[in-house]
Amino acid sequence: MSRQQAYVCATAGAAMWGLIGLFVQALYHAGFTPWQTVAVRAVFSALLIVGFLAVRRPHLLKINIKDLPYFIGTGIISIVFFNWCYFTVMEEASLSLAVVLLYTGPLFVTLLSRVLFREWLTHRKMISLFLTMTGCAFTVGLLPSFETSLSFFVILAGLGSGFFYALYSVFGKYVSRRYSPLTITAYSFICASCLMIPAGGLMHQLPLFADPAVILYAVGLAFVPTVLGYILYTSGLTYIESSRASILTTIEPVVAIIIGVTVFGDVLGGWQILGILLVLASIFVISEREKERSQKPADAAESLKS
Repeated sequence: MSRQQAYVCATAGAAMWGLIGLFVQALYHAGFTPWQTVAVRAVFSALLIVGFLAVRRPHLLKINIKDLPYFIGTGIISIVFFNWCYFTVMEEASLSLAVVLLYTGPLFVTLLSRVLFREWLTHRKMISLFLTMTGCAFTVGLLPSFETSLSFFVILAGLGSGFFYALYSVFGKYVSRRYSPLTITAYSFICASCLMIPAGGLMHQLPLFADPAVILYAVGLAFVPTVLGYILYTSGLTYIESSRASILTTIEPVVAIIIGVTVFGDVLGGWQILGILLVLASIFVISEREKERSQKPADAAESLKS
């Protein structure tokens, strides 16, 4: 794969993540709750990615049972609750707001990495933290007037999506040197499914799956913004610097916001647009060049995407 093709793959993968709202909102209209939609994504994604690996790369399905607690962390503690928070904000507020608050994830990764791994808190990271917090304050309406129409629950859920998303990197770091990213993703969704099959409430919604459209949306949610997006992104990441690839992930919120505005009628004011731009800018700031990172080997690892 050429470098140009790698950039196309990584960008296309990140863009796939931004399409998630199309499938989530369709399942809401069909009668699913956010918690049940998490179950749909977890179960169908596990089936697809395990099936893919079983056919194409069965050796990637081998793990040491001692590492299972870390996969429970990435799957249940991170993926399940990050998705529930994310989908809840989509339902209660808007897709645009949900994706912006999700991108507080790097802020939590930086703070947690400092506490748990004693990693460098560089000037770039401090600036990125400031931009993220300020951008989110503008987006939810706390700035410039310190007033917001959003409930405390919605804001907390939005920040929760970023926090639980960040935990994927924390748990994943312990096993990232021993396993392929595809292995980590596969077992994360397997663990998530082990919880969501009995606890996700899908048994009460079985009649809905008689509708072919519901099956299409469920498979689409698992395939397009999950399995396909991740495979494309990681395929490109193999041939380009991770710092540059992380900048390419900014296409995800851009795509999601465009869909939110054009498809679902999200209305963004001037201050909210400023907040979104500040959050996007924080991603560029935190993406240090490989040369700089190599001089500081203790710097934080890039956040893993589920």
